[in-house]
Amino acid sequence: MKKIIIGIIFVIIVSIIVIYALGVYKFDFMDNKVSSGNGAVLDPKNGTYQIEGSAVTLKDGISEQAPTSESESKTTTEYFGNDITGDFNNDGKDDVAFILTQETGGSGLFVYVAVLLGDGKSGVGTKAVYLGDRIAPQTSEFRDGEIIMNYADRKPDEPFAVVPYVGVSKYFRVVGSELLEIVK
Repeated sequence: MKKIIIGIIFVIIVSIIVIYALGVYKFDFMDNKVSSGNGAVLDPKNGTYQIEGSAVTLKDGISEQAPTSESESKTTTEYFGNDITGDFNNDGKDDVAFILTQETGGSGLFVYVAVLLGDGKSGVGTKAVYLGDRIAPQTSEFRDGEIIMNYADRKPDEPFAVVPYVGVSKYFRVVGSELLEIVK
């Protein structure tokens, strides 16, 4: 019985470490700015994106929004990384797709994909699309006009204490200035 309890505690501790690492780890060793043409530079760490109907403006990769009447906790949104660059909307200007995380005061760490569209200036952020809660982002790709986000998740019936291990790929396209998920 003691071995089972120790095993459960071990899984919980490992899960907490993985979740914490996802929320804290940043790719600060990389310069995440991308030239968008005409001398303009796109910086996904400094832009405004729509998340769940609210405008979120990142400054140096982070946004902290004060508690609202619906919530007693602040909402923290952070640039995570996994940048990929390409001309996602076929306008001749480079764009950047990347991952954002958001904590709203509960136990969740919500993960989104967003795009900063090159406009010849500082860029225009899209509406972010939800990927999952407490997932483990892996790689990002741009292939055949599609943005592909790969990550690990859990099976639908598994608790969040289980470390993500199921491979998932989601596909997206930019249509005009909107990021849309493609269901395959």
